[in-house]
Amino acid sequence: MELGRFCSALLFAECLLGVFPSAASGKDAATTSGLPIPRYVSLKSDHVNVRAGPTKDNDVAWVYTRSGLPVEITAEFENWRRVRDSEGAEGWVYHSLLSGRRTAVITMKSREDLAPLYERADRASAVTARLQAGVITQVRQCESGWCRVSGNGFDGWIEQQRLWGVYADEKVD
Repeated sequence: MELGRFCSALLFAECLLGVFPSAASGKDAATTSGLPIPRYVSLKSDHVNVRAGPTKDNDVAWVYTRSGLPVEITAEFENWRRVRDSEGAEGWVYHSLLSGRRTAVITMKSREDLAPLYERADRASAVTARLQAGVITQVRQCESGWCRVSGNGFDGWIEQQRLWGVYADEKVD
């Protein structure tokens, strides 16, 4: 039993220190999944346990209860992914609880500000909606600093800088 705890503690420490090759922090680093790190994904379920380390032996630190929430994968260890959310919280999630579907959260300097959603990727086009900070959108397409997003009751273009869940100047098809 003590050996098991020691191995879990050692594994956790190695993950925190980034000892594993798959925990590389450079963009487009090779990983166990063959996909780049960091990268954005979304939560597949409305009940996702976030653990302190990459095993089921680690305690559940908290539970996400919002399906579709975007998270950034910052490291991989076997079938576990270290994720960070838009508020900066990090923990380990089992890979099958994540989806490759791209979503993003509206971000504003103030929670009271509203982000304009345009008819076209042009500030001169008509505003079709104004979205509050924290609204989750599905990312349909991004190019040239603009993203087409949609959600419950809205569809349009938003400046890419207003989104957490896509990288600056990232192209999404």
